[in-house]
Amino acid sequence: MFDGVAKHYDRTNAVLSAGNAYLWRIATVRAVAPQPGERILDLAAGTGTSSVALSHSGARVVAVDFSPGMIAEGRRKHKNIEFVEADIEKLPFGDDEFDAVTISFGLRNVNDPKVALAEMYRVLKPGGRVVICEFSKPPRALLRIGYQAYLNYILPAVAAATSSNREAYNYLADSIKDWPDQGQLSQWIRGAGFIRVAYRNLTSGVVALHRGRKPVDAAVLASVAKRTRATTRRTSSSAAKSAVAKS
Repeated sequence: MFDGVAKHYDRTNAVLSAGNAYLWRIATVRAVAPQPGERILDLAAGTGTSSVALSHSGARVVAVDFSPGMIAEGRRKHKNIEFVEADIEKLPFGDDEFDAVTISFGLRNVNDPKVALAEMYRVLKPGGRVVICEFSKPPRALLRIGYQAYLNYILPAVAAATSSNREAYNYLADSIKDWPDQGQLSQWIRGAGFIRVAYRNLTSGVVALHRGRKPVDAAVLASVAKRTRATTRRTSSSAAKSAVAKS
């Protein structure tokens, strides 16, 4: 599905967001606050538009996406960005490698967002920062109603006129409707071990910008690692039992 929208992805996003995609990207880059020489991981990077914006600071940016089509288009457009095709739930990087990790409008597309958050935590250096820009729920009832109408009627019509894959944008609307609100996502981020978790709404809550830090304190890091190992064992055990039951 994502391979099918790669060619016109940036153009369609600009149209569907009424130009706000550019403003959201600026806000995300400012929140990441990339510094010269830092190593930054840009997840669900698509064609690398956000990666290029981050690299203007002099930071070394690694752009990750699971879609070969997106990666190919990104490499064609941005020769100076390092692209890696990978699953966000199983990142091909070691522990404590990056100064910052960011993902924009991609966490919804992961099979298990909590696993993805744990991977972001793992590859971050102690004290490193995570920035997540994602669609959310407008807090005002009237705006929520209008936004739902946009998702149900306007977005499919615009996508049909501008995108190479209409069904992909029908999926987009459904995934936004099913995504949790700002408070729930903040809880998930804290649950992954991040501290100083906060968010601010963009475009009246249509989008929310979430931030957090990986702890520096050794005792806190050890506690989170122990909890993560226990959770992984429980998940593996449950998956094994499910497989045996199905067989």
